[in-house]
Amino acid sequence: MLDPKIVSLITKQVNNEFFSAYLYLDFANYYEHKGLKGFANWFKIQAQEERDHGMLMYQYLHNNNELVELDSISRPNKTYEKLDDPLHFALAHECGVTAAINEIYSAAEQLKDYRTMQFLDWFVKEQGEEEANTHELISKMELFGGDARSLYLLDADLGSRTYAAPSLTL
Repeated sequence: MLDPKIVSLITKQVNNEFFSAYLYLDFANYYEHKGLKGFANWFKIQAQEERDHGMLMYQYLHNNNELVELDSISRPNKTYEKLDDPLHFALAHECGVTAAINEIYSAAEQLKDYRTMQFLDWFVKEQGEEEANTHELISKMELFGGDARSLYLLDADLGSRTYAAPSLTL
């Protein structure tokens, strides 16, 4: 049986993951409108990943006989002035998600909830990858985004990204 604090924190994170998906769809929408379909593809895949993360946590709670309380998803309130604005917003958002995962992990550790800690190990690693990938994309945009031909090639490269579902076993 899970401690109520763990249930509350994971439930909150389920809802945060679905908001993340919604936020990334907003970023994709912006890039689609700008004609950067590769950037849009990158963020659509990010949205799929976030949705899957939420579903993994949702299933973990159900596997532990817990009810998940779903909240409404807030509208993203970002304003984009430059092409790289969504990239910087994404990195800041991922850092916030990392902090939330760490908070759950810390609570599980304090409660000696080793099963939840083991479940969260995958998410801790995943967050490191998410931050690194977003930072790398920002670096590429800084290097190549000012040149139309290079931006075209970067957009084409991002358009070739495909989705791979997480391989976490619950």
